Amino acid sequence: MGDLTKIMAFGNFILIATVIEKLALNKQDVDSNAYHLALAHCMETLYEFLMEKDEHHKKTHVVVECRGKKEDAELELEFRRVCDGNNRFGIHLPFDVLFSDKKAMSSGLQLADLVARPIGLNTLRPDQENRAFEALKVKLFCDRGRKGAGRGYEGVGLKIFPNPKSEKPR
Repeated sequence: MGDLTKIMAFGNFILIATVIEKLALNKQDVDSNAYHLALAHCMETLYEFLMEKDEHHKKTHVVVECRGKKEDAELELEFRRVCDGNNRFGIHLPFDVLFSDKKAMSSGLQLADLVARPIGLNTLRPDQENRAFEALKVKLFCDRGRKGAGRGYEGVGLKIFPNPKSEKPR
């Protein structure tokens, strides 16, 4: 685990993540699909990252893991809606979706699997020691560029639904 944490710490990547607290979301009686909320936030934040790098006009491929025929079709429809302007900017986003089977052994999807648990645990159990999250938090996209790495990522590169500081999700 220590070696894996070192690899993550020295890897050159930016993280954008969303944690959905499904029980809290359901208690709010919000008719929202947790995966669609996460997808929209991640796409919007990816666009912000690309704007920071002046790359936001170029086509960007977003790779998602296949989950099943019905789920993939629903996710693709939501992806297209977000790209067509159903986003917080109200503009077209230049993204294209690619579905990848788990058997493809995509390094990007493997990385996503590795970072998901420490990020989720940090949200669910913030008082519990989480060395993996400590190594990852400097990778989260933040509101001050790389100079603010490890700070200012809450609600930016890491969004929690429902927002613990508000009543309703976006």
